[in-house]
Amino acid sequence: MASETQIVRVGLIGDWSRTPARRHTANEWEWQHLMTPSQVAQTVHIPTLNNFNELFKITYLCDVSPQALRHCASKVAGDAPRLTKDAKELCSSPEVDVVFIINSTEYHVPHATLALEHGKTAFIEKPMAMNNRDAHLLLDTEAKSKGRVMVGYMRRYATAFIEAVKEIGGVEAVTYARVRDIIGKNRFFVDQSGTFPKKFTDYSAEDGQDLKARAQDLAEQGLSIDAGVPVTKESETMWSLLGSLGSHDLSVMREALGMPERVLGCHLDPTKPFWTVLFKYPGFPVLYESGIDDIPRFDAHLEVYTKDKQVTVQYDTPYVKGLPVTMTVRENVDGAYVERLVRETYEDPYTLEYKELYALVTEGKPVKTTVRDAVNDLKIFRMIMEAGRDQFEK
Repeated sequence: MASETQIVRVGLIGDWSRTPARRHTANEWEWQHLMTPSQVAQTVHIPTLNNFNELFKITYLCDVSPQALRHCASKVAGDAPRLTKDAKELCSSPEVDVVFIINSTEYHVPHATLALEHGKTAFIEKPMAMNNRDAHLLLDTEAKSKGRVMVGYMRRYATAFIEAVKEIGGVEAVTYARVRDIIGKNRFFVDQSGTFPKKFTDYSAEDGQDLKARAQDLAEQGLSIDAGVPVTKESETMWSLLGSLGSHDLSVMREALGMPERVLGCHLDPTKPFWTVLFKYPGFPVLYESGIDDIPRFDAHLEVYTKDKQVTVQYDTPYVKGLPVTMTVRENVDGAYVERLVRETYEDPYTLEYKELYALVTEGKPVKTTVRDAVNDLKIFRMIMEAGRDQFEK
């Protein structure tokens, strides 16, 4: 008789009412274009976990907004989850195996350490941390815990990306590479996702002040102490953009090409917001370009060139389910130009990522997106901000 499939019980710590505390730049540019934790939970995590009901079960929800809790609970398939405002209650519950930390960046490390201290596996949305102090705290806490951490770099679990890394075949032959993420505001895609997410404002003034204080602390630690960059409205926004949007692209770059040696030059303008960075690798350069505008398109790709081959991984918005990630190979085959478009699967990166998470929890299978791996994003963020320091000096 076949054994029953183990159901992994999930507790979600969200932030379904508050948007990030950093809402200002020189031109009062708002953060509304960015994906708030509320939208990510309602558009991606809860629906995907519902689809995985043979492997996962949402048993607990945590948020500072009672209205958000009730709304998100209504979206959960099966038995109604328990609801709480207290993250410690969720993390200590015997009804939770893995804690999804999908709230504001300011709470990623505090809640991940709380989960680890109670022996839980912590699934942390990117960015994992935004300064050395917090990253080292997480490393130390994980080392003492039976729980493990998986960082949610979903693009790196896309089948097309994994195949592209194989197609590239190592960096020895690389002559040039480009990493691009130029996208329209996420509301274009979220509003057409069919998930109908809602925002709520019924959180206390104390909770709002706590978020603001934590945001200021992260900026001081990451910019001033770690990178020696002055903390201004512009530098704080740029730092946060690297964490929220840049972590998607730079982690893909790291896995495909390794770590850059240094930054050759950069233009960082969070008020547009558009930014460009030229990295030096051993034997070749890499151009990283990113920005957000009002065109409803999603142009995110990694493109790697060798003498006789060009490999492109093209991503679409993850907030409309089922849009494939593709690989295009353009090459010289016996003197002929050959172009191949490869779409191996319609399974989205979040689904593929959850399969790896399930194997981590039930089998102890190692994952590649670890705390130690994510620390490398911080190193690249610092490279960029240090290279652009003079752009933020008053």
